[in-house]
Amino acid sequence: MVSQRLQQVPASGTLAISNLVSQLKADGVDVISFSLGEPDFDTPSNIVDACKASLDRGFTHYTPSMGIPELRNAIAERARTFNNLDVTAKNVLVTPCKHAIFMAAMAYIDPGDEVLLPDPGWVTYEADIKLCGGVPVYVPLTYENGFVLDPAVVESLITPKTRMIILNTPSNPTGCVIPENVIREIADICMEHDIMVLADEIYENIIYSGKHFSIASIPGMMDRTITVSGLSKTAAMTGWRMGWAVSSEQNIKDINKLQGHTVSCCVSFAQEGAVEALVGTQEPVKEMVARFKTRRDLALDLLAEIPGMECKVPEGAFYLFPKYDAKIPSAELAKRLLEDVHVAVTPGTAFGPHGEGFFRISYAASEDNIREGIARIKKFMGSL
Repeated sequence: MVSQRLQQVPASGTLAISNLVSQLKADGVDVISFSLGEPDFDTPSNIVDACKASLDRGFTHYTPSMGIPELRNAIAERARTFNNLDVTAKNVLVTPCKHAIFMAAMAYIDPGDEVLLPDPGWVTYEADIKLCGGVPVYVPLTYENGFVLDPAVVESLITPKTRMIILNTPSNPTGCVIPENVIREIADICMEHDIMVLADEIYENIIYSGKHFSIASIPGMMDRTITVSGLSKTAAMTGWRMGWAVSSEQNIKDINKLQGHTVSCCVSFAQEGAVEALVGTQEPVKEMVARFKTRRDLALDLLAEIPGMECKVPEGAFYLFPKYDAKIPSAELAKRLLEDVHVAVTPGTAFGPHGEGFFRISYAASEDNIREGIARIKKFMGSL
């Protein structure tokens, strides 16, 4: 009875492992999880206090579908100053980040349309494309090139059916930050071939080297770009489901039609907490990013001690995507790591065909768990 479009979409590989880890932990198993992209920090107290105050005032009813004015203004101000986008609140839709990606796909992809997506790339891109009847076209990323998109490869894959390209910088799962010159080349290709861009910039504030550059800031790209971001990663607010889409006023009106017929609006009191996250002190964010960098460097040093394994230094996000030379598929490797030494990682193939031979580690974990977990990985790899 399930629809054909749903049958062709697998369950989320990252959430499936996370659910299994939760069950094992409930059963008393000592599992160290590097599987889920979630900061292990609590949401900063000033944000929580703003939400509590909102609840105390009884702000628990519907809001405008596009979000409360204070939040949309704060997002627009941030987009102007940080992303160099020429926008106002009219260019902003408040919505969970993952839902923004799904709605952008639904709004602009028709059955048979082709969508270019990075490979390896986040698991949900392919699923959303297929749910719209679109055709995913993988743009292979190579370890040797630091997982940076090659504009020449992108252009070679364009056909008359190409409708959209997905950019993700910093990247999940590789941590790659796409350089500005590459993004400008991609923009030229998109304008020449009349292609839309879905720019997933959820990790834009978690950067250790390089510089974040938004493709929508390039003249001529705002109308054809849906820029998606949010507070889940930056402010440790994963459970709040607070994100946004920024684009031309007409694009936002079109996407908001879907919002009105799905979630209606985001949670009212969470929106007031989000205002504080944007306009309040940013010191907790700076502290979290500094600790992520310390953890990244620790994990890289420990992985370097494992024979047959190498890893590019990620410039952003909080993931490592190590390459291994053991003759075992990544899905089998992840399965045996969990069963044999109780360490949860995400297999590389969860992120696309070119993820084979890799696995993803989320270092959004304590330093003690990073040391112990990678020690277990080293022991397991030595046994192969």
